[in-house]
Amino acid sequence: MEERWSARLADRRAQHLYRRRRVSETPQGPEMQIDGSSLLSFCSNDYLGLANDSRIIEALKEGVDRWGCGSGAAHLVNGHSAAHHALEEELADWLGRDRALLFSTGYMANLGVLTGLLDKGDRLFQDKLNHASLIDGGLQGSASMHRYRHSDPDSLQRQFETHTGGTRMVATDGVFSMDGDVARLGEVAQLCRQADALLMVDDAHGLGVLGGEGRGSVDESGLSQSDVPVLMGTLGKAFGVAGAFVAGSEAMIETLIQQARSYIYTTAMPPSLAEASRAALAIVRDESWRREKLAALVYRFRDGADELGLTLMPSYTPIQPLLLGDAETAVRWSRRLEELGFLVTAIRPPTVPAGQARLRVTLSAVHEEEQVDRLLDALEQLQQEQAA
Repeated sequence: MEERWSARLADRRAQHLYRRRRVSETPQGPEMQIDGSSLLSFCSNDYLGLANDSRIIEALKEGVDRWGCGSGAAHLVNGHSAAHHALEEELADWLGRDRALLFSTGYMANLGVLTGLLDKGDRLFQDKLNHASLIDGGLQGSASMHRYRHSDPDSLQRQFETHTGGTRMVATDGVFSMDGDVARLGEVAQLCRQADALLMVDDAHGLGVLGGEGRGSVDESGLSQSDVPVLMGTLGKAFGVAGAFVAGSEAMIETLIQQARSYIYTTAMPPSLAEASRAALAIVRDESWRREKLAALVYRFRDGADELGLTLMPSYTPIQPLLLGDAETAVRWSRRLEELGFLVTAIRPPTVPAGQARLRVTLSAVHEEEQVDRLLDALEQLQQEQAA
C-alpha cells in the first residue's frame, strides 16, 4: 500500500495536480499572513466579510460563556440547545419556510437529504457540475442517479423522458462553486412541476449574496417553498461562521430527523457557534450595503479583465473564474501571483474537467477598489510575461 500511495502521489505531482495545505497566521480578511508571507487574498468564500466581524466574535464569546465549549452529544440525545432551536426558527422565518434543520457541514446536509429522503426505486437527476457532496450523496443513496448537461433544461427533459417510473428528485447547485454561474431555476422548477418531480437546491454560494435580504438564488428567481421543496444552505461562506441547514416543510424536516444518518449519528455543533450564526444572520438580513458593494466590485473586476482581454467565465456572482486551460499554466500563474503578493487558487482536474483549469478569483465585500485594481495590474503583468 505504501508503494501504491507513493506512486500515485508522484503521478499527481507530475501532472501538476498535487495539492498542498497552507498555514494561515491571521484571521480571514483581504490581507493575510500565510506561510510566513503577507498576501492579498482573492480565494476566500467569505463573500460578505463576516468571518472576522467583531459583532459575531462577541456573540461567539457570549455563547461560550453561557453554553461552554461543546454540545456534548447529538441533537437527538441531549445536544440540541435553545441556541440551536432559535437559529433554526430564525432561518426558517428568513427564508419563508416551515422549518429548518441544522447540520454540522454542508457535505453532511447533502448526504443526509439524498440518503434520507429517497428510497430504492426512486430516481435522482443531477446537474453534471453539481458540488461533490451532492454527487457523493447520490452515489451513497438508494435511488438510481442520472446526470444532465450543465444548466441545460432540455437535457433534463430528455432525462425525464428516458428514465421513467419511481418518485423523482432533481438536485442542483443554485450558484455553481467553480463556474460562478447561476442555475436556470425558473425553467428547472417548471420542468419539475410538469414531471411531478421534487426540486432540491444547494444554495451554499447564493445565500447571503443574491436575492432580497440575501435569501439567495431561489428568492432571486421568484420561487417559493412549493417550487423548491428542499433548500440547503451553509453558514461557513457568506455567513462567515460554520455549519449548514436544510429548510422546507414540516414533513420533510421530520423525515430527515428520523432518517438522515449524517444528522442522527453526529455531535451537534457547539451552541456558541449557533449564537454566532444568529448574529451573522441578523447582519446578512440588515446590511444590504455589503451585497451592493460586492456587486460593484464584481463589475469593476470584470470590466478591467475585459479591457485586458482575459477570458473570464460568465458570472455575476463573487466567483470569477479566469479560464487558463491546462493545469500547468494555472499552477504557474497561481505561483507567480503569490510571488507578487496575491493568493489566488489554481483549480485543476478532477475538480473541473480536463482542459478547463483556471484561477478561481473570489471577491468579498471587505475588498477595496484599490485592491481589485492591484490584482488586475498583476494579471496584466502575467499576461505580458506569457506573451514574451
